[in-house]
Parts: sequence; C-alpha cells; structure tokens
Amino acid sequence: MEPLNAEDPVGIGPFRLIGRLGVGGMGRVFLARSAGGRTVAVKVVHAELAAQDEFRRRFAREVAALERVGGTGTAPVLGSDTAAESPWVAIGYVPGPSLRTVVGDEFGPLPPTTVRSLASGLARALVHIHAAGLVHRDLKPSNVLLTVDGPRVIDFGIARAVDTVAEGGGLTSTGAVVGSPGFMSPEQVRGEHLTPASDVFCLGSVLVYAATGRAPFGTADSGVHATMFRIAHDEPDLKDLPPELSGLIRACLAKDPEARPSAAEIAETLPIADPWLPADVLAPIGRHAARLLEAEGSAPASETPPPTAPAGAGTSATTPAAAAPRRRGRTALLAAVTALAVAAAAGVAFTYWPRGDAPGGTGTSGGQKNGGATGGTAPGIVPATFLGAWEGVLKGSADVPYETRRIEVTQGPAGARAAVYTHVTGEQLCIGRATLVSASDGELVLGEAEITASVPAQRCTPAARQTLTLRSTDVVEWGSGVAKGTFRRVEAGTDVVPAAYVGTWKQAPDTLTQPQPDRWSYRLIVTQGPVGAPLVRFEQSYPRMDDQGNLLADDVDCASTAIVGGAGSLLVIGPETRDPDTWDSDCAENGSSNLRIVRYQGKERLQVYGMSADGEPAEFVRD
Repeated sequence: MEPLNAEDPVGIGPFRLIGRLGVGGMGRVFLARSAGGRTVAVKVVHAELAAQDEFRRRFAREVAALERVGGTGTAPVLGSDTAAESPWVAIGYVPGPSLRTVVGDEFGPLPPTTVRSLASGLARALVHIHAAGLVHRDLKPSNVLLTVDGPRVIDFGIARAVDTVAEGGGLTSTGAVVGSPGFMSPEQVRGEHLTPASDVFCLGSVLVYAATGRAPFGTADSGVHATMFRIAHDEPDLKDLPPELSGLIRACLAKDPEARPSAAEIAETLPIADPWLPADVLAPIGRHAARLLEAEGSAPASETPPPTAPAGAGTSATTPAAAAPRRRGRTALLAAVTALAVAAAAGVAFTYWPRGDAPGGTGTSGGQKNGGATGGTAPGIVPATFLGAWEGVLKGSADVPYETRRIEVTQGPAGARAAVYTHVTGEQLCIGRATLVSASDGELVLGEAEITASVPAQRCTPAARQTLTLRSTDVVEWGSGVAKGTFRRVEAGTDVVPAAYVGTWKQAPDTLTQPQPDRWSYRLIVTQGPVGAPLVRFEQSYPRMDDQGNLLADDVDCASTAIVGGAGSLLVIGPETRDPDTWDSDCAENGSSNLRIVRYQGKERLQVYGMSADGEPAEFVRD
C-alpha cells in the first residue's frame, strides 16, 4: 500500500481513504474504512472512461450483477455510485494470501484433499457468478484468495464493462482477447463467444497449478503466443498430478466446452474437508491478518472525521463526512481472518501478504516449502540480459517503417522453442516459435522455427537461423542471413499496448466529399492485451453507390480486426481480417499499418499509416 497523493480525495461516499492499493486500466484502487470501521477497497473509474455514456451503462449493469452475487465465495459489494462524476464501487477487504503466493512462494503444491476442497469451493463461487449473468473470464491463481473458511474469487465481472465498450458495445468479444495467458480457455484464445464452460476450463488449469505448482500449458514466462497456441491445440501437461485428481481435471480441460462438467455438478460431487488447508498455511493467515488490521486500527478514537471528497473525486458535494473509525479489539481482528481479502473490483487485484516477519512485510519469506515446491527459476541457457522483448525496423525508418520484427525471448534449455518472433511487412504478418541453439554473455543464436500464426493464412514460411548480438542492456544487433537490423528493448507481457491508444476513436465525415454525412461512420477500437492478439478493430459504414457515383438507399457495413505485431515507439498491426458477420461484398481489406498519436490544436489524434507505401494517414479523434 502507498500513501495518498496530494491529488487524491480523502473520502469517497461514506468511506474514509487510508492509502493507495494500485492503478489499473479502469481506475484507481484505494484502501478505505467505513464509518463503522470496516476495511474496504474502493475502485474509482478513470475520467476518460467515466466520460463515455456506454461505459457508464455497462458499469452500472455489472455493479448490479455483482450485488446479486451477494458475496458467496466472492466479495460483497458494500457501496457504489455509478452516477457520480467519477463512478466508484466499494468491496469488502481483509488480508489473506492468493493461491499463487501460497503455492509459488510460501508452501508449494497443496495435498489432494486440499485441492478437492479448493475445487468444491471455487465451483460454488462460480455457480453464484454464473447465476448473476457473469462469466469470470480471468480465473487464475492470483485471483483466488485462501481464507480459513474456504477459497474466494476476486477481480471479476466489472472488467467486462471496460472491454465491451472497447469492442463497440457487444456483450461478447469480437477479435479481443480477454484473460491471462496460461489460464485461458481455448475459446478465449480464439476470441470466440464465452459461456460459463470457459470458467470451468480455467478452473481445471487452476487446480493443476494448485496440485503441481505448474500451469498445464505453460505461462507468459514461456512465451505468450506459444502458451496460447498450446491451449488451443495441445494436450495439458499433467505429469506429477496425483491420480485421484486426474479424472476431474481432465474433464474440466476438455477442448469441447460441451464436454466439460458444469460448476454445479462439480460443487455437488466434491466434499470439503475441515480444516481444508494445511496447518502451515493456516497459521500465517491469522498472524499476518492481525498485524495489518492492528496497524490500520491504531488511529485514536477522537480522530476528526475527514472532509468530503473534492468535486470530481467520485462523490457529490453533498455527501456527508464519514464517522471516525472505532478501535477494534482482538476478537474482531481474529474474526476478520475468516472473511475475504480483496483489493480491487476491476482490472487490479492486490493482496497484502507480507513476505517477512516484520510488520512492514520486508525481508525473506517466513513460509515453508514442502518437498514438491517448484518456486525456483526454471533451468536454461539464456543470460538474463537477453530475456524480454526486442523490436526493430528491417526496412524503412523508425518513423516510417515498411517491415518490422519483434522477438520475445524466455528462459529455456538448448533445443526449447523459447523465442517467439513476430514479422510484419506491408501485406503480411507472421508469428513463429524458434529454438534456442546457443547462448553466451554476448550472443544468442536461434535456430529451427515453426509458424504459429499467418495473416493471410498459409503465406508465412519459418524464419531461418537468427542471431542476437548484445550491444548494451537495451540494444541488440539482429541478423538472419544477409538481413540485419538494430533492435531495442520494449515492453513485454500481457498488457503491452500504451494506455494512450486504448479506447474508441472516430473519423469525422468530410462534408465536402461525402454527401449525407450522417450515413458515413468510421470507428477504430483499440483494446489492451499482448502482442500477437487481435486488439485493433475497424468498423465502417457508408452509402452504397451505383457505377455513376449516385447514392443508393442501402449502406455498406464493414468490420475487420488486426493483430498487434509491435508495440514500441509505434503500434504496428498486421493486415486486416474481415469479420464474417459484418462484411459486405463492396468492402475492401487493408494491409499492415502503424498507429501513432499526435497532438493538433491541443487535441489527441490517432493517425493510421499504411506500411506498403508512402501516403497520407487516416486520422481519428476520441469518440
């Protein structure tokens, strides 16, 4: 937790803010306390999203859905104001460790009895989530918190309010990838319509992690694109999985959604042990929770109530000041341990879990590893200086690229396909996985490769031998045959699109050349996600014309998506791929493009340049 900044409000609604928990794509997250002394997490929406009427409508619907869930296996909504200048929602908060922390850092793989109880508890939570009309879509170990009385699911539902606006208002994803690589379903990877069965597949992956310490298809550390490819096409890695868990988990991980059991069926057939967690996991939960809550409760009882939040901080000027919190006794502190630890309702999950014995949470881990722990770094040959993502221009310049390449290198032994490359030309995008041949402190050699994605389809050929020569911590020289280039280190991971690009943009009709301007519409929607995902969507509508240029009564509707191939100084996208549901025979597909943001007359403008030839850009403004 960080202290409040000068620009932060001191109160939101009836809640007094204590500190900052984080900032995400949707808004800021604060730790706060109610008038009665209950600790809560308050999420305040970013101003640019709050300005969108469609976002507000969806945000209000999702908050209402969360309230219907009611906190069973999840988190109770304790207050909200979706009509405020900056909409906000408050959710119950008490400390507790995530499944990722317990398995990956503190304890190691959990025993089969605990995993069965975990499956039952998570299935019960999913039953309530699905009954409220939600699909979680991001069930992963860091979004599962472990409490004395069972697991809790966090960070769900409201995230849909963000990406559905970015997708143009649809309730399902068209070309947008929502989720966390390593814990996604095949239908998520393909950008298809999601049903509750998608959450069941993710549950299966979470259970594998809980039982073995590994994700069944690898994680982002082994390459985002490679992981997504394995989820869609390969069988899960279930070595070291206890036999008594195999049947349940294999059923959850069926590629066909119709073949998976429902959450209700899982919940009805699995028992819950009491206590359900090993003693070495239970003990730190109470100890660390008590320390944090005692620190929060140290304010004197005579503390002056805070003033209301300033205008624009997420509450109106008429909101009454919150009452001073009461000190809580030891009984209340220990009782709070059985509740849910949650930090954010959308886009940001934060768990306070100190790694040492000091109240500040510093120092080395005080937990225990059992014999099956797998928390160490996987063995490999790649020096740390080469790990990460690198991008460069092969033809053209940094400002006017005609051909680009990106290589994301992860750790692995010789022979492993641990490097994913993305190659974009004016008319083609290719993604492949290359093997590690050799590595030294100054040179990394990549060999045999396989193609994992091609736009247009079946046009790409595997890359030849590639060499990266280190020039500095942020610059490498790339070579492959006679081709050479200078690559620079860029952002890697699952959220690489600069925030300035994310959102909906529109192109104003040209009234001089476009009669009946109300019939002309051109929008561009950019969503957050990893390189290699279809994150850019184009939507265009205009009057149909006859051969003489006369306007006809019907309109031409075109929609397409494009895969992001680079996210360095420019956002590079591959050729557009038509949306079969919104594609007229008069529509035309465009080749690869690069996007940049400029300011003109004090306003941001998104420019889209084609990569096959010089020309004027298409220009968009915020919608």
